[in-house]
Amino acid sequence: MTKFTAGDMLDLRAQFPALHQNVYGKPLVYLDNAATTQKPQSVIDRIVAYYSNENTNIHRGVHYLSHQATEAYENARISVARFINAAEAHEIIFTRGTTESVNLLAGSLKQFLLQQGDSVLITGMEHHSNLVPWQQVCFQNKAKLLVAKLTDKGEIDLEQFSQLLAQKPKLVAITHISNALGTINPVKEMIHMAHEQGIPVLVDGAQSVAHTSVDVQDLDCDFFVFSGHKMYAPMGIGVLYAKTDWLEKMPPWQFGGEMVDQVSFEETTFNRLPFKFEAGTPNVAGVLGLEAAMKFIRQYDMKSIETYENGIVQQALEMLQTIPGMRFIGEAAHRAGVISFVVDGTHPTDIGTLVDKMGVAVRTGHHCAQPVMTRFDVPGTVRASFALYNTEEEVEKLVKAVEKAVNMLR
Repeated sequence: MTKFTAGDMLDLRAQFPALHQNVYGKPLVYLDNAATTQKPQSVIDRIVAYYSNENTNIHRGVHYLSHQATEAYENARISVARFINAAEAHEIIFTRGTTESVNLLAGSLKQFLLQQGDSVLITGMEHHSNLVPWQQVCFQNKAKLLVAKLTDKGEIDLEQFSQLLAQKPKLVAITHISNALGTINPVKEMIHMAHEQGIPVLVDGAQSVAHTSVDVQDLDCDFFVFSGHKMYAPMGIGVLYAKTDWLEKMPPWQFGGEMVDQVSFEETTFNRLPFKFEAGTPNVAGVLGLEAAMKFIRQYDMKSIETYENGIVQQALEMLQTIPGMRFIGEAAHRAGVISFVVDGTHPTDIGTLVDKMGVAVRTGHHCAQPVMTRFDVPGTVRASFALYNTEEEVEKLVKAVEKAVNMLR
C-alpha cells in the first residue's frame, strides 16, 4: 500500500471511465457517492472476464469452469474477510446489499431472539434500511422499538443512549457513518457500552467501508453489514459479517438450493456455514467485482485516503458557508464524506435541478432518512457526497453552481 496524495489524482481518475463525460455540455462533477460510487476499469474488467471466460454456476459442478469459478468465488470470500479483519472466512455471508443483510438478520433473529415485550434499540439517524426491518419485526413480535435521540449538531445523545441500554434491549442496531448527516458515530464505545449489558450490536457500515479502516474484531461488533456499490464495486452485491457463534444459532432466512445438505419429503437438513445463509444461485460476477474493488482501495493506505477526503470535505464546508442563507444539517465534530445543507428561501430540489444543468450531480430529498429530516424540521436537503476521485477543482465548481442556483431562485 502507498499513501494517496493529490499528486496521484490524474492517474486515479483515469481509471474511472464514467468520470470522463459531459452532461449538458459540461464536464461531469459527480458528487453523489453516498448513493453509489463510480466503478474503476479494474472492476469492470473483472466482471467482463468472468462472463467471458468463467461463467458457470459454482460449488456443485464437476467440470473445469465450475471448479475455476468456485475457487475464485471462495477466494473472494477470504479477501472480504481480510478486508474487514473477520476471524474466519465463513463469517462472511454474501447478500444483495446492506438492505438484504439487515433483512436477513431481522428475519432470522426474530425467530428466537425477540419475544413479546422485548425491545430493539436504534438511533435517530438510521437509514430506512436499518430502521424499517426492526420496526416491522417489533410489530410482528409485539416488541418495542427504542430510539436514541440526536443532538442539534446531529450527534447521538450518548447519555440517553446509555439510559435506553438500561432497558435491556435484545439488540442494538447503529449506523457507523450517517448517510444523511455525515456524522461518524463512536461505534466502538457504543458497542462496549452495549456489551457491558450483554446486548449484541449490529453496525451498518454502508457509508464507512470506502472511507475508513474497518476492523470488526477490534470493534467487537456482533454483526456488520455493507454494500459493494458504495465502495467502487457493482450494484447487487453486499456482505453480512456475523460472529461464528451467532451464525451457528441463527436459523436460515431463505430456503432452496445450496443452503441445504440433505432433502427428503419428510425433512431437510441445512448446509454448513456460510452456505446455509446463501440460498439460490449467487451473484458470482458481483462477488468478483467486489474483490476487485477492495484491491483497488487497498492499493492505497486507508489513513491517507481519510486524510485526503477529509480535506476535500473541509474545503467544501468552508466555501459553502460563505453563501448567504446557507445552513448545514449535521455539524458533528467527527464527520466524513457527506455535506447536507439547505439555503433560506429555496427548496433543495430546485437547487439540485439547477446545479445538475451546470454539470454537477448532487442528491436532494430525505436520503432514505425521513426521521432525520423531521428532527431538523426540513423537507429535505441538498447532499454533496465525496469519494477518493473528487478534486479541489470540483469543490469550486460545486460552490459556484450552488451560488448561481441560489441567485436564480431568489
